[in-house]
Amino acid sequence: MSFSRRAFLFAGLSAPLLLTHTACSRGSGAPAPGGKTQVKFALNWVPEPEFGGFYAARESGAFAREGLEVELLGGGPGSPVVQMVATGQAEFGVAGADEILMARARGADVLPVFATFQTFPQCIMTHPERPVKSLAEVFAGGTIAIEPGVPYAGWLKKKFGFDKVKVVPYDGGVAQFVASKEFAQQCFVFSEPLAARRKGVEPHVFLVADEGFNPYAAVVITRAALWKEKPDLVRALRRAAQAGWRAYLDDPKPANAAMGKLNTSMDAETFAAAADAQRSLVETSEAKEKGLGVMTRARWETLGNQLVEIGVLDKAPDLDALLVATT
Repeated sequence: MSFSRRAFLFAGLSAPLLLTHTACSRGSGAPAPGGKTQVKFALNWVPEPEFGGFYAARESGAFAREGLEVELLGGGPGSPVVQMVATGQAEFGVAGADEILMARARGADVLPVFATFQTFPQCIMTHPERPVKSLAEVFAGGTIAIEPGVPYAGWLKKKFGFDKVKVVPYDGGVAQFVASKEFAQQCFVFSEPLAARRKGVEPHVFLVADEGFNPYAAVVITRAALWKEKPDLVRALRRAAQAGWRAYLDDPKPANAAMGKLNTSMDAETFAAAADAQRSLVETSEAKEKGLGVMTRARWETLGNQLVEIGVLDKAPDLDALLVATT
């Protein structure tokens, strides 16, 4: 995603992370034992609930039922998922909708397939002792930790201005936030707010999406070349992703347990809390009506125009070329 990735915030920060990447896997859509097609699926962070549906697809057999043997590749800071997919190192991956449009503008051969988060999870959180009721008030004073170069920050700067607030680098933690009531910071609704609560502070959380900037997040991507060559493979992966997310929303415990073995920096309680916090962002009213992972032309058009407006793109994207793999 073009989420700003956060540091490990929870208990057990010194414990090792056992990621799922192996150096000797087949990939490239090659046949696997048992007649299944083996593919690589690159994640842009360590196993956490934001990827719960993909692990649930593995644990519940949704991938297997579609004839797939999927290797989920855990990521980390700076994971080059778009590059991996565009160059064929992985058949599928996850990225933010804004990241996808920017990559395509640079010539990357990537297409969106399935949008996990229908509501952008990026937020700004403020201290409970600070009496602000809107983001407009947040940007009227105080200090905010935010990455000014990312698109959502550009949107907020255009809408509210940064001239009345002191902007400082986001450090990935919540220590400064907990210590100072005048300190606000960027966050994911299912991450830093939970960490703050664990330290005894109940933050006010403001969704960036409520201010009109609402790109899809954790979007499954593939290469346009793979779509042209093997559209049935792409459709099978999308069906399995949808089934996996349905399974995860219905019961996150099996996938959380599997992810917990790979990511020992989070305990079971935090996995459960994060899964619950993100639920409404994945299964919106539109997703309930049209199906999990749904994407609309109107949403992509709005995002493209917004990225032009804030100077991230020179021109709006060609939506006919972009959305071919959503059929």
